[in-house]
Amino acid sequence: MPTAGHTPAHVVVLASGSGTVFAAFADALAGVHDVIITRLVCDQPGAAVLGRARERRVPTEVVPLSSPQQRTTWNREIADAIARGAPDLVVSAGFMRLLSDEVLGRFPDRVINTHPALLPAFPGAHAVRDALAYGVRVTGCTVHVVDTGVDTGPVIAQAAVDVAVDDDETALHERIKLLERRLLADVTLRMLRDGWTINGRKVTIP
Repeated sequence: MPTAGHTPAHVVVLASGSGTVFAAFADALAGVHDVIITRLVCDQPGAAVLGRARERRVPTEVVPLSSPQQRTTWNREIADAIARGAPDLVVSAGFMRLLSDEVLGRFPDRVINTHPALLPAFPGAHAVRDALAYGVRVTGCTVHVVDTGVDTGPVIAQAAVDVAVDDDETALHERIKLLERRLLADVTLRMLRDGWTINGRKVTIP
């Protein structure tokens, strides 16, 4: 999958909440001259991530979903907001909405997400809690291509984290976040610089 050919390459970030993943991602790219974050798109008008974006001089756009009945309109509006950033790659960094075929079809194989578990184990919003409850000795983080399911898209890269006997959810999640943020930035840069191909569930970066 070649990029759209912008110089520097364009990244649009999707986020919903506090913006800690976005902030770490943006800071990691701050000294990179061949990649630029052209827009942050958010679905929550009061989200703290908007302030973090403004601090970093990243343009923001808010597309709220006020009711389930407006989902069709929202899908079109969120796709339009992403398109205004002319993305070579779309990075979901704490975005708490599933994206529809309508949205993903506008940016085929160009939307990626980070997840705090070794997929396909422990998908969903409570991955760290679920891993601890299951009693695994190793967990980690995954960067994957986004599809219409819940953390079901093809895996791009993963990193492992050992689970300590005395870990609680907060302590384990903090260790995972350190790897997760580095992995997301690294994968983004590699994809934009080298391109990528997707064959079934296999993602290859040359």
